[in-house]
Order: sequence, then C-alpha cells, then structure tokens
Amino acid sequence: MFQITTQSVPLPDGREITIETGKLARQADGAVVVRLGNTMLLATVVSAKDAKEGVDFLPLSVDYQEKFASAGRIPGSFQRREGRLSDHEILISRLVDRALRPIFPEDYHADTQVMITMISADSEVLPDQLAALAASAALAVSDIPFNGPISEVRVAKIDGAYHINPKTSDLSRASLDLIVGATAQDICMVEGEMNECSEEEIVEALRVAHDVIKQQCAAQKELEAKVGKTEKRQYSHETHDEELRAAVRAACYDKIYAVAQLQQTNKKARSEGFKAVRDEYMASLPEGTEVNEALVKTYFHDLVWEASRRLVLDERTRLDGRKLDEIRQITCEPDFLPMAHGSALFTRGETQSLTTATLGTKMDEQIVDMAMYQGYNKFLLHYNFPGFSTGEVKPNRGPGRREVGHGNLAHRALKKVMPPDADNPYTIRVVSDILESNGSSSMATVCAGTMALMDAGVKIKAPVAGIAMGLISDTEPGSNKYAVLSDILGDEDHLGDMDFKVTGTENGITACQMDMKVNGLSYEVLTEALQQARAGRLHILGEMKKAIAEVRSDLKPHAPRAHVIRIDQSQIGAVIGPGGKVVQEIQKESGTTVVIEERDNAGYVSIFATNKEGMDKAIARVKGIVAVPEIGEEYVGKVKTIMPFGAFVEFLPNKDGLLHISEIKWERLETMDGVLEVGEEVRVKLVDIDKKTGKYRLSRKVLLPKPENKN
Repeated sequence: MFQITTQSVPLPDGREITIETGKLARQADGAVVVRLGNTMLLATVVSAKDAKEGVDFLPLSVDYQEKFASAGRIPGSFQRREGRLSDHEILISRLVDRALRPIFPEDYHADTQVMITMISADSEVLPDQLAALAASAALAVSDIPFNGPISEVRVAKIDGAYHINPKTSDLSRASLDLIVGATAQDICMVEGEMNECSEEEIVEALRVAHDVIKQQCAAQKELEAKVGKTEKRQYSHETHDEELRAAVRAACYDKIYAVAQLQQTNKKARSEGFKAVRDEYMASLPEGTEVNEALVKTYFHDLVWEASRRLVLDERTRLDGRKLDEIRQITCEPDFLPMAHGSALFTRGETQSLTTATLGTKMDEQIVDMAMYQGYNKFLLHYNFPGFSTGEVKPNRGPGRREVGHGNLAHRALKKVMPPDADNPYTIRVVSDILESNGSSSMATVCAGTMALMDAGVKIKAPVAGIAMGLISDTEPGSNKYAVLSDILGDEDHLGDMDFKVTGTENGITACQMDMKVNGLSYEVLTEALQQARAGRLHILGEMKKAIAEVRSDLKPHAPRAHVIRIDQSQIGAVIGPGGKVVQEIQKESGTTVVIEERDNAGYVSIFATNKEGMDKAIARVKGIVAVPEIGEEYVGKVKTIMPFGAFVEFLPNKDGLLHISEIKWERLETMDGVLEVGEEVRVKLVDIDKKTGKYRLSRKVLLPKPENKN
C-alpha cells in the first residue's frame, strides 16, 4: 500500500504551496504534485541504474509541458492534440535544466529524465515559478543521487515593493520580473527583464528571492525525511588512473601554461597550440606503451582548465592578453544590406552577428495559442547559430533549445525599448544570424538588433547593448582570490565559474541571465560584477553610437509606410462594407494594405503602402467614408442623377445632397437641360442639413463670383 505524504510551504503573502507524493506516477523513481492556488504541476524523475559505456557526462533531459485540458481548452493545431514543445515550454524547460544540472554529482553519468506537466491551470498563478521546485522535490523523494535540493521563485517589483510569485494580474505593473534559482546556500540561476532598473535593485531582488528559496529547500528536506529517502543509491560511473594523471601533469602542465601565456587572440590557433602539446605527449610514449587515450584527454582537459584559470588569478591577464575589464575590438556597420528594411553587422572580437529588421502589417502578427494564453505577438526576434560560425559541420534542422533561449534573452532586452502599440502600427521581426562565434553571440544579437531597428526607422526609446561577464575564483581552501571578467571568450565561458549576461541602456538594465557553476558567490562579488558590466555596457553603447547616433528620420524607400486613422466605433462597418466589399475596393484601387481593428472603444484603420500615390489615394477614400458632413464645408462631388428641379450630387462616399436648380448659378435657369451631366465633378458647399429628415442641401453658386447687380 502506497503512503501519501504532503508538505506545505508558506509564501510571504500568506498563500501556501503544497507538495504531495505517493498518489500519482508511483512507478517513477520520484514523483510529486506541487500546487499553488488551482495551478498543479506533476513532476516525475527516472534515472537508469547504470551509466552507458563510454559516457563521461550527465545525460540529463528536462521537459516541461502544458496540457490544454488543464485550462479547459482544446489545442488549436490541425491534429487538435499537444505536439512538440512550444518555444514557451522550451524556455521553462531551460529554466529548470540550468538550475538542476550543476547540482548533480560530477561523476554521475546515468541517463536521467525529468518531466514536469501542468495538469491544472489557474490564470492567477504562473506555472514557471513552480516548475523547478516540483522537479527538485521529485528528486528529493527518489533515491537518485542529487546535491540539492534547489528551488526557483519569481520576484517582481510592483508599485515599489518586492513580491514573491505574484498574481498574474499584478505582474503587468512590475518594473522588474526575475526568476531566481538557488540552493539553500547559493544562487545558481537568474533570468528576467526589467524597465531600466539599477544594479542595486537587482541585488536586492536576489536577496528577497533567496530568503524564500531557503524555506522551500528546508521543506523539501523535511519531505525527503518523511518518505525515507535520505539515503541515495550507490553508483560508480568513473574509473581513474592516478598514476597516469600524475604522468600527464608532469609532462604537460608547464607546456600548457606556456601556450596560455602566448595570449593569442585567435581561438583556433590557441586550440591547435594545446592540441600540439597533447600530441607531443602521446608521441613521446615508448613504443608498445598502452594507455587509456580517453583518460589522457580527460586529464589533459583538466590541466588546460587549471592553467588557464591560474593565468587569470595569478597574472591578472587573460588568454587573449586583455585586462580583466577590457572589451574586445568592436566594429559596427549599420545599413549593411541594401534591400532589408533595416540591417546591421556587429563584430566584437571573433563574434559576429548579421541582423535584419523587417516591418510588416498586422496580418504578419504571430498567432499565439497556448494553454494559458491566446493572442497575438507583433514583435518577433529569431536567433540562428549555424555550424560554420564555429568551424563545425552541423546539419540545419531548425532552432534547438539553445537558439530559442538565446533569442528569448535578446527579445526581452529589446522589448523594453520598443515603441508602444499606439505609436507603432508595424509587426516587427528581428533576425540575428551568427556568422562567427567566440563568446556571447546573444549579446552581439542585442547590439546588432538595436542598430538594425534604428536603421529601419523604428522609434525605440533608447539604444540597448549587452555584455557577458565571467568569474574565475580560486578553488584552494581558504583562498578568497577571484577575478571578474568583462566580455568573456567562449573559452572563458567554459573555464569560468559564472556566465552573467546583462543588457541595458545608458539609464539602466533591461534584461539579465546568470548561470553559476560553483557555490559561494557573495553579494559583494555580484555587485562588483554588475558595476563592471555597466562600465562595459556604456563602452559598447559608445562604439555603437559612433556608427549610428540616432534613429533614422525616415524609412527605407522600399519599406512599407504606415498611416493610422482613428475613426468612430460606429463607422467601422462603413469602411469594411458588406462582406468586406469597400475595404477590398480601396486595397485594389490604391495598391495598399488596409487593416481595420477595434480597441479602446474606437476603430483604427492602418494603411500600409510602398508609394505615396497609393497611400494618398487610400487615405482619401477612408477619410471620405468616415467624414461627418459639416455645414459650411466645401466638397468636390460627382453628379449621380439629374431631375427637373436640380441634381443629386454624391459629395462624400454614400452621401448624396440636393443641388437645387436655383443653387447652380446666380443666373435664373428655366431647365436643367445641358446644365450638368451625370458623372461630372462639381465643387459644392453644404449649406443646410434638414433636422427632421437628415437630408443635405448643397449650393454651387455661393462658390462663384456674385454678379454686381445681385443683392
């Protein structure tokens, strides 16, 4: 008989998170249901008993999925069922993965799968803030080796105060929105966006979040004890040869350090230098000597890691010769592509992004269909990372999780400076193609994206730049030696203890992402890293401004012009016409695209055209339809019918007025014969509107010179 065990965790606002195990998914190694309000997540974890032969890493997969039934909806896809993970689900999977992965034992290599499923959705409780807690709790109630627990919370600054896991309806007022992951001791993952916040605000937000995470970690330890899973399974996934390790160190370390001291700026040359040392060692072995080449590679890699770090810590210099806070050479080239609506080439060291900005109409908006949200997205950012950017052969199979994550970070960074919808009729797509990569291509995307938008004439609030920060700390017991690195190389990302990406304007931070690979990052070091990042960000912004100082005053000649006309809500039908007849005629005659939408109790007619003549024609047609006849206004009308007593003139679309025979000329007319013709254009003035019938009375003679003998 399975026993159901529950554990509760309070939140600062009085709400309570419950964790339950023993009822669902009982054949998994660990399974829990985490609930806050009516949002419920089922998290399961299964790990193979042994590692596969030759595997020297942790094959961990983390998948988060939302069931549409949890929100009482049927999927809008053709199959009407959940399919591959959406970008939204991939991003939440990454949030959990990045916090969990570093916490597993380094020598644990068994296939491990974590699955988190939203089985009930509460519109006021976002599931992403509970996903990592659920995954960690599932590991806690299993026998899988894990150096946790960990948890994640959302911290938002709303109306000047910090809130943990706020209600969805309150989040729209947030000036800062972060997901923070941590153990009871240390923060290990941060991701979020903000409205040009200060470095001090971010540090304070992390403090608030960590205090709550400590309680959630303690609750998981209590749950672990309740279910009797404090002892984890035994494993042996690595075999080592300490004699071989010592031999490789004795023969190679000094030579590796010498290569690192060359301070080569070329990544490939540096890599070939290290490889030459390893090849020399292998060639120096006596003929017939048998060694485990895989272990030699492992021990050699460890020495490269150690030597590169010692170079930074002991000599305060880096692999490419830069100072700790020095930024690589930057080249900015806006307006790089002649036919794109906006473009920029941004090169920083050996990292290069070619980015475009394309202006589209409302019909280009992305349709969003998720379990908890349906709507449209009019600002898109896509990031592509082909194999040739790192000199590798890699099949093009569409964006992977890394590409989705990097693109999302850049999207968050730029989203905060985009013009409001009321001032921006366009759907905007930014695409970053990474042509070369050696460190922080996502931050290059932010810089190139800013310049492409400015080149396209998009009225962003302020330019945004991004920088990736690193940290190398001494692992020797009792040592407090560390180095904060600005604008890290790809090698420094791999060798370092922290990858902290920060984007922002001159006024403040708009987005950030941090992953810690070691324990013990103090708030003092974090503050230093943020201040150093600010100096680097301002330097990069300065280089960008040299290339393009302001948003272009006009769009490219081939970019679609947009004009928005606000009309009365009651006039929307007249512009559309029966079955869309009128708006289709306008588009056909003018060669424009006309989009009509209703919002804020009004109608908005957006007209998109690539030439002025078509734009003017469409504007005139729309304004004519919605114009309200005013007594005293002059119009150019068209004669529709001629009667013995005068003519009916269409002076506005679908609005006819009587031009009486006595109002055609100052001279008296006995008959209408030969005076006007059907289809003839005539300039008239609206002189009266009958209050009872609403009929319009026109005059032509009042616009003609009055004869002197006429009183």
